[in-house]
Order: sequence, then structure tokens, then C-alpha cells
Amino acid sequence: MSNSSLVSGLQMPNSSSANPSITEDPNSSDNVKPVSIFSNDYKKNDDLRLMLDSNKDNLKLDAMKRIVGMIAKGKNASDLFPAVVKNVVSKNVEIKKLVYVYLMRYAEEQQDLALLSISTFQRALKDPNQLIRASALRVLSSIRVPIITTIMMLAIKEAVSDMSPYVRKTAANAITKLYNLDQELKDELIEIIEKLLADKTILVAGSAIAAFEEVCPERIDLIHKSFRKLCNLLIDVDEWGQVIIINMLTRYARTQFLNPNAISDEESKNEEQNESEEEESEDMDSRFTKPMDPDHRLLLRVTKPLLQSRNSSVVMSVAQLYYYVAPRNEIPLVAKALVRLLRSHREVQIIVLKNIVSMAQKNQHMFQPHHKSFYVHTSDSIHVKILKLEILTCLANQGNISIILREFQTYVLSQDKEFAAATINAIGRCASTIKEVTDSCLAGLVNLMSKKDETIVGESVVVIKRLIQSNPSKNGSIIKRMAKMSDKVSVAMAKASILWLIGEYSDQVKKLAPDVLRKMAKTFCDEEISVKLQILNLAVKLFLTNQKQVAILVQYVLNLAKYDQSYDIRDRARFLRALIYNNEKCPQLAKHVKKIILAPKPAPLLESAYKDSDHFQLGTLSHAIGARVNGYTELPEFPAEAPDPSVRNIEVPVAEKAVHVAKLRKKSDKFYSDDDEEQKSQSTEGADPTESEESEESGSESDSETENDSENGSEHEQSEEEVEVKKSETETSEDSEESSSSSDSSSEAESETESEQESKPSKPAAKAGVKPAMKKAEKKVAQPANEVSLLDLDFSEPSVQPAVPVQSSMPILSPSLADLANLGSTSGQHLGQKIYTTNKEFELLNKISGNGLQIQYKFTRQANQFSNKAVTVELKISNFTNGDLNSFSVSNKKLQLGMSMSELSEFSLTKGASANQIVAIDFNDTFQPAVFELCAIYSNDPTLGGTSMTKKWPNLSITCPIGELIQPGYSISENEFMKLQARLKGMNEVNGFVQNFTHSQFISKDFGTKILEGVNVCQIPSSQQDSMKYAGFSASGKTPILLSLFFADDGKCFINVNCEKIVLANMLIKEVKQILTKV
Repeated sequence: MSNSSLVSGLQMPNSSSANPSITEDPNSSDNVKPVSIFSNDYKKNDDLRLMLDSNKDNLKLDAMKRIVGMIAKGKNASDLFPAVVKNVVSKNVEIKKLVYVYLMRYAEEQQDLALLSISTFQRALKDPNQLIRASALRVLSSIRVPIITTIMMLAIKEAVSDMSPYVRKTAANAITKLYNLDQELKDELIEIIEKLLADKTILVAGSAIAAFEEVCPERIDLIHKSFRKLCNLLIDVDEWGQVIIINMLTRYARTQFLNPNAISDEESKNEEQNESEEEESEDMDSRFTKPMDPDHRLLLRVTKPLLQSRNSSVVMSVAQLYYYVAPRNEIPLVAKALVRLLRSHREVQIIVLKNIVSMAQKNQHMFQPHHKSFYVHTSDSIHVKILKLEILTCLANQGNISIILREFQTYVLSQDKEFAAATINAIGRCASTIKEVTDSCLAGLVNLMSKKDETIVGESVVVIKRLIQSNPSKNGSIIKRMAKMSDKVSVAMAKASILWLIGEYSDQVKKLAPDVLRKMAKTFCDEEISVKLQILNLAVKLFLTNQKQVAILVQYVLNLAKYDQSYDIRDRARFLRALIYNNEKCPQLAKHVKKIILAPKPAPLLESAYKDSDHFQLGTLSHAIGARVNGYTELPEFPAEAPDPSVRNIEVPVAEKAVHVAKLRKKSDKFYSDDDEEQKSQSTEGADPTESEESEESGSESDSETENDSENGSEHEQSEEEVEVKKSETETSEDSEESSSSSDSSSEAESETESEQESKPSKPAAKAGVKPAMKKAEKKVAQPANEVSLLDLDFSEPSVQPAVPVQSSMPILSPSLADLANLGSTSGQHLGQKIYTTNKEFELLNKISGNGLQIQYKFTRQANQFSNKAVTVELKISNFTNGDLNSFSVSNKKLQLGMSMSELSEFSLTKGASANQIVAIDFNDTFQPAVFELCAIYSNDPTLGGTSMTKKWPNLSITCPIGELIQPGYSISENEFMKLQARLKGMNEVNGFVQNFTHSQFISKDFGTKILEGVNVCQIPSSQQDSMKYAGFSASGKTPILLSLFFADDGKCFINVNCEKIVLANMLIKEVKQILTKV
């Protein structure tokens, strides 16, 4: 190919052939343009323009999909704006949505053309499709032209009242854009934001708070009425909305609640400074006992579950909320969640580690149990390695320093020199803070000086220098060793540190110091500036302490420095020469030369580079980069005095009160007994009435939004009435922490209505209505075993006796309380119902393998003093040896994580004797065995000759069957059983069946009792004759376990188990099958 053809084939855009200003006939055969690699194709996207101009919707839709794909790939599609904007009037919904997506991207760049379509957007705001309405508002707010601010304001005001929550959410997002366009509209926008904050929909909450934070974050008074609602809705808000709300609530809590840690800090200071002032200390004690604000506690309670969120930003937001707002003893709750985030992507790791570093500076105890999670991996980036190293250094204490130092020894050998140097610095910090390991750390650092790597040697010398300054008298040998290697070190900072040490502690190396100065004088001209300065300092210090030996050498060094290229060196040399030689000109200064030059220096503090990293709020961009960014606001301090908590109370309108009274009066005509009302009050005890009200309102709102009113209307009305009664009953609750937040006027109105109700005599129950009422009265929520009250005991006989004995509705009580509970039950089936136990014994140790000791055990299903989560095991221990066994004890427990075991009370067994002992084991709802070792002192054996010995029986294993991991459930109503069963569907449900098993066989052969004995559940009265229902709770986690039996006409018995712990459900259904198949 010739050069001319090559040039013509690679014409530049500024050549005549590529110049668009030259008009040429495209049809002329003489005017064929060569291929231009660098020229723009003027026919680019012509096919898309033709498709957009066609009359076929499928072509337009295909074109819009390609255009949106171009935008997603980062390609410029702005030249298609005129062709796209014409299709904004398309009647095809799919095309219109894609056009809106395009316009949102380029409306700001093509403002003039976008303005021509404003009338179309305004018409789209009336479209029946909520997506079109929202998209039109989004595009309208994206046109950043001040002329249309009035139109945007009208559109936002109209959208705020839209029936669709999606449109209202879009309106909230548009507020920020309008405010950035015209900040003079702030007052009008605040009114709109106030209306959005009152919205009870979870879809709107996050966007409303985002608009509040952007427009008027100082108007904290707007949040008062919505605080409890936001807390209750928080768990259901989208993840990014949760982040915005939590950050806002953090600022709110810092301005509206007292510091939960200030009282204890102030009390400790008071004890140190004013120990003699008793009155003042008593006043501080009384202040210390004041509880937290119920709303403060509500905020901490509702955000705690979000620590398990899959979104790392949500977890980080909750962590910073607890760090700044929670009591000091509750802050460690966030440690495990933050450690979990370290398994995320590298970018997430760096942010989380930076926040952990800031937390660990002041709260080392938070992460000390998790210090192994911060060990460095080879795949970690250098930033992650440095941060993990910093955290390990902060967490080091006397208990774990040996493990951490062994880990550091591995890091020092890393190929990454920067990381190895940082590790040496970390070792020095550990040595300076933990005095017990200072000597061993110094010895290790001295050994590192013999390495060939200059970086490691240099950093070691610098760290050793700082450590020696803290106690130079004990480290003379190290100084001598460093003086001998001064000419071998090539790192400037290390050599400068050695010279400084020799000059500062020259009295310990009197013979070596002059020789070191001689060697340094030889290489003075070739050294770095920092080394030259230390050579000058060494020369002057030796001149003042050993003038006869080094006088000429000092003069030589000063002359070299006089003509050095660096003016710093020349200035320092002139200053030192005048200081030590011109005594006649400055006699007063000459008297104090030694004090000036040889003044004692304080030992340097080895501080962390992240010491003040918590200066910025955790989780913010300013904290991540370590510098203030635009828009950052300081976290406010806690108030000195508690603001008025009543501002968060919601006042119920008079019309709502009238409706509420009517509902309660209507409900009083029904045949509910007093016990039923008491049961409802107990079920809501400790709950915030505002919380119940807000959750009920949000539930009804979400139902209306999903257009299910027709299906759930009657159920919703019934549940609303029940909630109203529950709220009125809750006013009598004695919960000191939760019920105090129910002091709003709505709750007061409910309590007034309740008092009116109670003042009227209740109508006698109908004959047919007594039985169901008594059934409901039996189903009370169980109280803790140590809080049994006589007021809760029913001394009347039950009206209905179930066909199958039903388990007790109370948890297993101690013997005295169990007798008390049975006082009013003549049949043993009401409050003190029969507890079905099994007499099946298991062999733990036979007398052959146990060398004469035999142990059998069984599960008693009785309460124990160890824990309400533990299972009670009775051990029968028999002594068949030739001597006595004394001082039995349990040791060397091998328990899985979460399991625990009580100690064995000390006892003795003579030859041939037996004894029963109780031990409590918390199996943590697992089938893992509890392995332990039994020890005893063996004596009085004739073969031992009067001596005694310690006998051990290792690896004794107790495994808990499924029936003992369950505690009988409460006698709840069938309706409540069905609701709980509906919630535990899908992955929480296990099904099975048994062939040739009918309901008559179940009754005749008393399989009901066998199930109660076998799996320790409680029977639930059922309105269906062909089904049986049982309920229980897992012993440790108190997880609900529901068992249902359905008898089909074809002779099959279907078994259904619902439980969140699927392993328990599988084992339970297996056990029930074995019970039903036994003949």
C-alpha cells in the first residue's frame, strides 16, 4: 500500500473531506468519501430516529429499550432528545414509562425542549396509573428551571394528597429538588413535610424524613408527634429509609433525652472530689436510680433487631445510634453485628473497620471477645491490614497479649514491608502500655535489628529508641549494641535514632561514643539531612561531657557543616559553634549550656494514628475520610435538663373518642367474663399503647393500599375493637418502663371509658354463652415461675372438662407453688393440671465400664433453681465398689456453644449405697450431648491399705430426647392458635401422615395421653371433631411449637408441625409418628 493511499485512508476530521461545512453531492460517483477512522458518523442513531418516528408501538418500544440500554452503559444519547420527547404523548404505558426514564436523565441538559412538554406532564399527573403519575412528577421536578417552580409546587401539593403511597413518596423526593431550586419556598415546603410526616405508610416514611433532613433539620419539633409512629414503622421501612430515619432519630435522641451515662460519670467524680459531703452523694444516688425515658427505651428496643439486617449501612447506623445514645452497658450489643460485616466486600470492610477503631479507642471491652476476628489474612488489602492491626493493638491486655504477640511475630515476616513496619510499631505500642511484656518485646525488637531488610531494621530501631527513653538505666546493653551497628544501618531515620540515643545516654557508652562520632564524621557529606543534624547534636553533647577526647573531632564536624549545601545544616552549625565556643561574648548563656543541650527529655508517648478518629460522627463521610465535608453537621450534646416528654403525646379528636366509646359499649353487651378482660390486659402488659395504636393504624393503611379491604374488612374491625380494649386495659399495667409511655391523652380517654364501663353491673351471661367464656378464662398468659400471684389463681371449678387431660397452662412451678396453684382445682385439669412425666430411665454408666459405679438418669420435667431454660435431670448413682466414694463433683465440661450445666451438689456414697442427685442442663434447643467428667475420692478399700485416691469417670454423655426439649404451651384459644399457625408457614412447617389410623382409634386407645407423655405438649380445645391441636414452647429459646392432627375419611392421619426451629419440628413429627404407630 502506497503512502498516498494510507494518508487518504486516515484523513483527519479537519480535512476537506470531513469538513461538514463543504456541500457535496452525495449521489455523485466522483465524490466518494474515503473511510475516516477519526471522523464522527453523522448518520449515527438514524435507525433509532426512524423507529421512534414510526406509527408502530412495537418499533417505538424496541427503540426506547435500546436507548435506555445505552444510558445504562454510560453512552451519550442526548442527541435523540427531540425524537424521544415527541413520544411523551404515547398512549402505550410501557413506552411512556421508558420515555419518562429518558427524560429524567436528560431533562436538565435539554431544558428548552423539556419545557415544551410541561403541559403533557401536567395531564399525566391526572393519569389513572400511579406509575405514570409518579413518573410525570419525577420528570417535572428534574427540570431545573426557576420559571416552573410554581407549577412544581402545585404538582407536589396535589401529589401529597394522592391515594397512592408511591406517588406520595415521589412527592417527598421532589421536595428536595424544589428546595435546591428555590430556597425561598422553605415555609411552604415545611407545611408539606409536616403533612407527609403524619402519613402512616411505610413507603412514605423514609422519603418524608429525607425531605425533612434536607429542608429543615433544625425543626426538631415536627418530629415530636411522629416519633413513636416512626419507631414502630421502622422495622418495615425499606433499608435506605431505615438509614435516614435512624440517623435522624439519633440527633433527636441527643436533643430530647438525658445522657444515660452522665449520671454515673458525675457520681464517680463526686465521690473522688467530695467524699465527705454525704448529702450531695445521696442526691446523686437518687438521681442514679431514675429510669430512662420510656421513649428513649422504645427507640433502643425497636432498633436492636435491625442489627441483623442484611444491609451493612443499616447495621452501621444502628451501631452508631447505640454508641451515642445507649447506656454504656448496652453498647457491646453492636459488637457481634459489626464483626459479622467483616465478611462483606472489601469496601464495606474498610468503613466498618474504621468505625470499630474509633469505638475500640474508648470501649476496648466491646470487641475483646472477638479479637480473633481481626486476625490478618493474606488476601486482605494493605488498608484492611493496617486497620486490623490497629484494632488488635487497642484490644491487647494482660489476658490476650501473649496470643496477639504470637500473631504479630508472623506479621513481621510478611513480604509487605509497609505492613511489617506497621506491625513493629504496634509491638512497641503494646510494650509501652503493658509493662509486663516490655522486656520481651524489647528483646524481640533487638533480634529484628539483625535482619537484612532495611525497612524492618529501621522501624525496629525507631521503636526501640522510644521504648528505651521510658527506662534508659535498664537498657544500657541495648544502647551499646545499637552503637556498634550505627555504621551498618542505611535507613536515615534509624541511623538518626541511634545517634540521638548515643548522644542522650553517652554516659552509658563512654568508650564507644567518640568512635561512633569518628565514623560518622567520615561519611558526613554523604548522609541525609536528618542524620547530619543528629551528628551535630552528638558532637556537641560529647564536647560538653568528654571535651578532651573529641575537641578536634567536633571542630572538624562543625567545619564540614559550615559549607554544607543545606541552609538548615549551616544555621545549626553556626548556632552550636556560638553556643559552645563564644563563652566570652555570652557569659550568662555559657553558664547554662549543659542545661540547654543536656536537658532531660520526657519519654515519648506511642499514640495511635487514629487517636482522635471519633472527632466526626461515626458512619459519616467526614469520619471515613478524616476531614470535614460540605453538609456535615456536628452531633448535638445531650440536654442538661430533660425536655417535656408530653410533646410526643398524640391528642385524640373528640369524634374519635365518641366512636371509641360506642365501640366499647357495644362490646360490653357481649358475654366476656372479667377473667377474659384480665387475660387481655395481661397479654398487652408492658406494651406501649401508642405503639399498639400506631401499628394498628399502619396495618389498616397498608391493607387499604393493597386493596384488600373487601377481604379483611370484618376481621380488621374485630381486631381493632380488641386492640381498643387492650389499650384501655393497659392503663392499669404496673410495668415501670413500658407503660409509662402510655400517658398520652388517647390512653386517658380509654381509661375513662373503662371506668364508666366498670361502674355499670355487667349482664348475666347466657346459658349457651357461659361455656365458651369459661374456656377463654382458662387461657391465661403464663407468668414467670417466680412471680405467681394469688390474684391470678382461679378458685372456681371449671365448667367444661375436656375429654383428654390438658397440660397445665402455667410453666412448671416449684413444689410449694405448685401446691398453691392446685388449691382451686378439684379435677387437676384447670390451673394445676396434671403434669405427664415418663418413668423411662437411661443408662449413663454401667457398673462394669464404671469399675463398680453405676449411673442411671431420667428427666423429671420439674422446675430447677439453675435456669428456667434448663432441663431437670435426676441422676441415680449406685456404689458397687469395695470402698466409699466421697466428694462427688463435675469437671471438664465439654458443652457446645450456648449450652450450660449446673454443678453437682457434693455428696458421699458408702459401699453398696445409692443416692439420687439433680442436675440442670440447658441444651440450647439442640440435640447435642452434654459431655462431662465425674470425680470422687475413693477410700476405705482394704486393697489400698488405708489410703485414698481420686477416681475419674470421663466422657459421660447425656442426650436430651425431643419430648424433654419442649415445655407445655399456654392454653390459648383456637383462634389464636390458628393465627400463630398461619404465621409459621412455608419454611417453618413440616408435614407427614400415618396410614390406617382413624379418630376412633385415637380416642379408644388413649393416644392423646401418650402424646402428652411422649412430647410434653398441651392440648388446645378444638371446634373440629376430626382434628386435635397441641401447643408447646422450646425449653431454652421459648420458641412456639404447634402440633396438629387431622383425621381424613380414607383412614389417613395427617400430622402438621409448625416451628421456627426446623430441626425441632422434624424430630417432633418423627416422634409423633412412632407414638401413633405403636400398637
